[in-house]
Amino acid sequence: MQVVWFAAGLTALVVGASALVRGASKLALSIGISPLVVGLTIVALGTSAPEIAVSIGAVLNGRTDIAVGNVVGSNIFNVLFILGASALITPLVVHVQLIRQEVPIMVGASLLLLAFALDGRITWLEGAALTGLLIAYTAFLVVQSRRESAANTAEFDAELQPAAAHAWDGKWPVQLALIGIGLALLVVGSDWLVGAAVAFARALGVSDVVIGLTIVAAGTSLPEVATSIAAALKGERDIAVGNVVGSNTFNILGCVGIGGVVSGGAGLSVAPSLLAFDLWVMLAVALACLPVFLTGREIARWEGALFLGYYVAYTAYLILAAQAHDALPAYSSVMLGFVVPLTIVALVTSVLRAPGTPPQR
Repeated sequence: MQVVWFAAGLTALVVGASALVRGASKLALSIGISPLVVGLTIVALGTSAPEIAVSIGAVLNGRTDIAVGNVVGSNIFNVLFILGASALITPLVVHVQLIRQEVPIMVGASLLLLAFALDGRITWLEGAALTGLLIAYTAFLVVQSRRESAANTAEFDAELQPAAAHAWDGKWPVQLALIGIGLALLVVGSDWLVGAAVAFARALGVSDVVIGLTIVAAGTSLPEVATSIAAALKGERDIAVGNVVGSNTFNILGCVGIGGVVSGGAGLSVAPSLLAFDLWVMLAVALACLPVFLTGREIARWEGALFLGYYVAYTAYLILAAQAHDALPAYSSVMLGFVVPLTIVALVTSVLRAPGTPPQR
């Protein structure tokens, strides 16, 4: 039954996020908000809505380890698995704005989360600071979008405006209903999914943190998976990359920030295992985007394969660590002594051989 509840919760999260994004986007367009602003704010927040819902649900259920672990695991999953799989489908275009602005912001948010977590707790004040940064970042994107050229605005208009003037969701009552249904599904789905995840952890004898880093993280990242892979298949390769980078920033500022505020005086507890390993992996993955993105105009297929391989290796480590397996010391030694140094050498060599700067898109 727990598997059924988990599947039902996951389905409710995905459907709820989709309804919320559709309703909010169409309502914004109906009242005259720029489609570009909608894409940069509402859609970006919408793909992070499952993570936000799960984090709040975990806090309300007293499972703050899941709240933080879900964000850390989702950010690792987004870069290593989603970008890796998308790059294997087709080499991914790297928008110059990602290198100059969005990736540094993502790295900065990751560093800030690590700094806040070093004492083992995200306090209410730190959560409020992250939430304030989310609001400031969103406002910055809105202001920046108004400076876009007319040609770029026209391009987004063509992509985001309803295909027909009389679409079924073209009326504001329908749009409000979609928003309401989406929010309700997110609330219910997060409760089901967190409850089932806790039951899994107890049945398997592993911690809430491991479940949050793996099953819950992968499940709540389904909107990003669908968006990025669909974009790669359609040839919208820059969208596939931007979706992941933007979502990671929203995950840290929104999920941890709002979760910290909701937690009140208790704050969000940060498990020792997260401090010892997973938060550093999240930061390393964010930093890895810089040399990979700087290697040229694209994220090559071999770099995508490298990302996927590292996600498999990371998941294997979590499983071995959860079981306290005898092979864990040898596995860790191989990863630290051979695989990581060879990867660093390959990335540095690729950067040095980079044939110029990315396109000014």
